[in-house]
Amino acid sequence: MDTIFDPLRRIEVQLTPEEAVRQGVIAWLRDELGIPEVMMASEYGFRYNGRQYRADVVVFGRDTSPLLLVECKAPGIRLDRDVLEQGIRYNRVLGVRYMMFTNGEQMYFCERVGDGPEYRFLRQIPEIEI
Repeated sequence: MDTIFDPLRRIEVQLTPEEAVRQGVIAWLRDELGIPEVMMASEYGFRYNGRQYRADVVVFGRDTSPLLLVECKAPGIRLDRDVLEQGIRYNRVLGVRYMMFTNGEQMYFCERVGDGPEYRFLRQIPEIEI
């Protein structure tokens, strides 16, 4: 199988359909939104309820706390309630303000309302202060 260089992990990784989406998102965040690579992590590991999980991409703020969680799926995978609930579950640990869900064909953005478990969908990703 082909490989692609992940600039965040600084390694070659298998070029799966989901990985192609992840690398496209990393390039978009860097090139279009101006987020420096040093402010991002891919396959960001964390523990929740005693289990190990990995967030596809996490963007950190200046204070080094997580600010944006990106969940990537392969093209053709529906961005449904299960995907949204996965992001919300991850956010119980990460505590980000923004979440993005994409399969490379569609993108959805959410913002946490206040400090509670409520979220609202956004038309586009807001400018992120880095």
